[in-house]
Amino acid sequence: MIDRLEPLVIRHTFRIPLPTGPADEPTGSAGESASSVAEGAVAARQFDAVLLSVGFKLAPDLLARLSELPAKTVVRIATRTLRTVRELVGDHVRHNAYFIGFPANVPSTEEFWTECLLGALRDEKTRAGTLGRLRSGVVNLVSLPAYGRYQHTYAELLAAQDELIAAASDRLTVLHAGGELADELTALYLALAGSTTPLSEEHRADLLALAERCADGPQPEAMPVRENRAIVNQARLKAGSALLLDTVTDVLRLACALSDGDVTLLEPTRFRSPSRPVRRALLAGLDSVIAASPAKLADVHAHREAWKRLGERLHAHEYPRWPHAAEVFAVARGELKARSFDSRVEELLAGQDVLAAVELLASAPGKLFRALDRLLRTALTQEERDAVVAAAERVVPEVSGRVVLSVREHLHNRARESGELRVFVNRRGRVWVADDERPIVWPAERERLIAVLDDETRRRLPSPERLLIDPEVLDVALPLSGKATAAGLGVLPRGSLSAVEGELLRFFVYWKETEQRTDFDLSALMLNADYSTHSWLSYTALTEVEGEHSGDITEAPDGASEFINLRLGAVRGTFVVPQVNIYAGEGFEEVEESFFGFMLREGEQRGRPFEPRTVRMKSELRGAGRVALPLVFLRGEDGTWRAKWLHLYLRGTPSENRVEENRVTVANLLRGIVEREQLTVRHLVGLMAGGTTAVTLWDGATVPDGPVTYIGLRRPDELPAGSLVITPENLRDLIPA
Repeated sequence: MIDRLEPLVIRHTFRIPLPTGPADEPTGSAGESASSVAEGAVAARQFDAVLLSVGFKLAPDLLARLSELPAKTVVRIATRTLRTVRELVGDHVRHNAYFIGFPANVPSTEEFWTECLLGALRDEKTRAGTLGRLRSGVVNLVSLPAYGRYQHTYAELLAAQDELIAAASDRLTVLHAGGELADELTALYLALAGSTTPLSEEHRADLLALAERCADGPQPEAMPVRENRAIVNQARLKAGSALLLDTVTDVLRLACALSDGDVTLLEPTRFRSPSRPVRRALLAGLDSVIAASPAKLADVHAHREAWKRLGERLHAHEYPRWPHAAEVFAVARGELKARSFDSRVEELLAGQDVLAAVELLASAPGKLFRALDRLLRTALTQEERDAVVAAAERVVPEVSGRVVLSVREHLHNRARESGELRVFVNRRGRVWVADDERPIVWPAERERLIAVLDDETRRRLPSPERLLIDPEVLDVALPLSGKATAAGLGVLPRGSLSAVEGELLRFFVYWKETEQRTDFDLSALMLNADYSTHSWLSYTALTEVEGEHSGDITEAPDGASEFINLRLGAVRGTFVVPQVNIYAGEGFEEVEESFFGFMLREGEQRGRPFEPRTVRMKSELRGAGRVALPLVFLRGEDGTWRAKWLHLYLRGTPSENRVEENRVTVANLLRGIVEREQLTVRHLVGLMAGGTTAVTLWDGATVPDGPVTYIGLRRPDELPAGSLVITPENLRDLIPA
């Protein structure tokens, strides 16, 4: 259990749980006890040294605490922690490169292809077949023995590379001391279960593991995200605890969770036949919800097909004691009428009765706010527009903080002229672009609503006496949904901007196929300021002025890596767009493992193709699509570079996706993304500033003399006791309820 749950604490908090009771190994005499402690101090220092090799370090208080433990305890903690942080940074696998000297001695594409062909002609086993294909006029590169397959071992690659020269700019992620494992797990469970924003797929899996342990313990005051509630209910059902249900959709989500389906209800779930106790629990839950509020039968319409499929598994007619549960399935089959709320709204808008629609929507504040843009566009008179704004002012205290901020961001971007590009992103990261042909939202109403939303957000935000801000965090986008962020290290929410400092930028992708031959292709597209194509690096363009490609790997039964090395000073475009194209085989969600990241190095550091302590970001690739766009690099007018985080996936084609074929789509998408402004931490800090809150920008060295609320990209080593620390790992805590 410890091996499974302790890594969750480290990944989410960068804290190492520590025992606070007696040492966990017997001691003999006083001399033996002193010797054990001394050996523990040595083991702790060795642990710290090994961590440095992968870009991590023990905080001073953690090193001191570990030094007081017996050596065997320190070694066990170190073993588990090293395994976790190596996986975080991508160092748990071997990153081989096709060209053994990469980035040195990478040939031009034409030279390389010619050498592969000549090698096949020199080989007696392949000469005849190659000559035959040449006569036909077509030679498949993948069929050549030297193409796409490693020609050397990982050990040979290491022997051919120089050692990395340490630099002050290397990444250093500090690990801090935690409390008892049980306390850390409970705190993490409460944070995830009570999150005000939806979690990513990976974090939902973590919540399930925690809920199975914590379902009977302390619970968050509220679980505003229904998907989280479904996961907790899954664990509570297993533990025999009371279910948390107040809508019929809660029951449907729970049924999906029990069948290992999609609790977001975006993808259809193949329901399994549940056991009788589970069937009774689901039907009893449905019956109690409808008995308390018969109007909730109308919610069935939103997922009618799913309800019909579930009904085939639950057999509600066999349980006459729960008649209201049977009504749910009767509505789904169309045998019982239950008019939906949305249909009533649509009828009023179809009849141009905006005032009546606003009055009805005011009874469901969340739906009103999601319909504000449409209502303002539909309103034909000033009276109707005033009614829309007045209703929003009246019900805004009842709207979730996430929706308030989402609408605020939306209205800010509606100031642009119509005819601009509009970017659509679904919950799975799939993206597409269309012309924005919507009529404008009138400036007066837009500005009134923005003022209302800002006032409400300011009212809900805490008012700390002292706010200490790391300037680097100000341009981080607010995590209004965990689905806009991939799991990994150094990953920021979609739309965030972060500085890029270093001479050499190196992208990497790793994948390991599950069953069939799978070929991922790492590429980098360089665009001009007007989004036109300048050049690219890929397996079809191994070298450019900007840098080098490590070579194409076309199969990965044991895992494979590709790299792109860029000299930022030589980049001739304004944008650099790394992308991962699936040329053949399994998708991002089908392979055993896949991740993308980038490293930053100084010009003379040398080192292996993959050096963990130079990794600035590593994110999982688990999206719906055949082309991944993790982030884009933008050059400012002053020549400095920044990264803007995307976490997007293009549909692509079933096979043979290439950077050359999708560059126009990527350029259009990029224009829409770059020109859209996200709400950032800067916005919330601005709302909190003033009044009794004193805001100080952290200079990276000065330690405050009393407790503060600190917001930054990483936690400082020494903050006064009682300080509240907000970093990307718990940035969602900034979103007011």
